[in-house]
Amino acid sequence: MRLGLNLGYWGSGSSDNVALAQEAESLGYHSVWTAEAYGSDSVTALTWIAAKTERINVGTAIMQMPARTPAMTAMTAATLDLLTGGRVLLGIGASGPQVVEGWHGILYGKPLARAREYVSIVRTILARERPLEHHGEYYDIPVQGGTGLGKPLKLIIHPLRPHIPIYLAAIGPKNIALAAEIADGWLPIFFSPHHIREFRDSLEEGFTRAGPEKDRSGFDIAPSTTVILGDDADACRAQMKPHLALYIGGMGARGRNFYNDLACRYGYEEAAALIQDLYLAGKKNEAIAAVPDELVDEVALCGPRERIADRLDAWRDAGVTTLICATHSIDALRVMAELAP
Repeated sequence: MRLGLNLGYWGSGSSDNVALAQEAESLGYHSVWTAEAYGSDSVTALTWIAAKTERINVGTAIMQMPARTPAMTAMTAATLDLLTGGRVLLGIGASGPQVVEGWHGILYGKPLARAREYVSIVRTILARERPLEHHGEYYDIPVQGGTGLGKPLKLIIHPLRPHIPIYLAAIGPKNIALAAEIADGWLPIFFSPHHIREFRDSLEEGFTRAGPEKDRSGFDIAPSTTVILGDDADACRAQMKPHLALYIGGMGARGRNFYNDLACRYGYEEAAALIQDLYLAGKKNEAIAAVPDELVDEVALCGPRERIADRLDAWRDAGVTTLICATHSIDALRVMAELAP
């Protein structure tokens, strides 16, 4: 099981993400990842990290598909891959209706259909075998009904790698199946290794749709898992609870919250409903207090070194191939490097 480092949003944690990335590289970590919502973008931060490191792979977890045309994403990935000598991992995702419609001003639509088209276009551009032409539900290239001057084009630069690994962020069953079908890896958040059987069903569905040419052995299961190291497990869990309360309670509307749905699929229906009720009523502290310890332990690694070591086997046994550690602690990075092999 390889290790990655998720730095999240720039400025949301450590004041020196460069030092964290360099430490991860020195410890033999496989990759370092950045994220975006409606603050710092993932690509600028990742480029900065890439320039300050030499060997570690650099990934986006995630680039928001509605924020960029697939052609722009392909150009960005190809450029950064050339600059880094082939270290880019392209993680993309649908984001949620709040951000897509409230920030980018794009209709949320059908994320599965958009993702399928998006990945196909990116792969066509990077392969550079023919000029780009695509006419689908979401992307019409060259666009019809315009000036009539648009024509199929081919990427001017020659990508260092015509197949840059593409990861899809997904937590719903249909999205997980799509990741297995069309992507090279899967980026889940709040992944519980204790529910791998349900995840496996979705992954198998996607692999089956992809057909025998799909390299299942090379498919990367790469959850972003919070690691909080400390002597007091309760105190460590308490640091994770505000994050879970925000996502389960406030990330999305009532009846349209993917993270609340995930907690319910894990068997925490009552807790998820209470957290959402409290959060949407403005009672954030009460919502945080309502997050069960058991849920924290399912999706995060919290506590002393020995406790983390005991719990780490669950991720390994679930078939995780890259455990992306979400932490801003160099001590935690070092402990994970000792425990993961």
